[in-house]
Amino acid sequence: MNIDLPDIAAMDAFGRRIAAQLRAGDVVALEGGLGTGKTTVARAILAALGHSSEVPSPTFQIIQTYDELDPRVVHADFYRLKQPSEAEEIGLDDYREGAVLLAEWPDHAGGFAHEAGCLTIRLEVVGEGRSAAVTRGADWLGRLND
Repeated sequence: MNIDLPDIAAMDAFGRRIAAQLRAGDVVALEGGLGTGKTTVARAILAALGHSSEVPSPTFQIIQTYDELDPRVVHADFYRLKQPSEAEEIGLDDYREGAVLLAEWPDHAGGFAHEAGCLTIRLEVVGEGRSAAVTRGADWLGRLND
């Protein structure tokens, strides 16, 4: 499924659509180059779930948790990982227990597309806006309609 995101309002609406369907154990894998909007979509999802404070990019601390949300959310930016085994070393599996994972640069952590609960969103810059190529894992079929 491909979605046109011509402006920030469209990205916010897209984040709300995703947030409305999230379940504990899901992964939203945000792919794309620098500046394509991965953190913007993550912020939109968090806002839609009720987070009203600032959402820092977790680039330097790698993992930011939002335990007050339902479902609980772990926002991770794996850009700085040099190899996938580092995700295990920082305790990613423990953080994920009973939570949704918003994963930026998921390939740096070994990827999550093999998981049934993974919603992969590949963002690209198109003119002034963005385009999102969405691939749904088996658990997402019927949840996020075209």
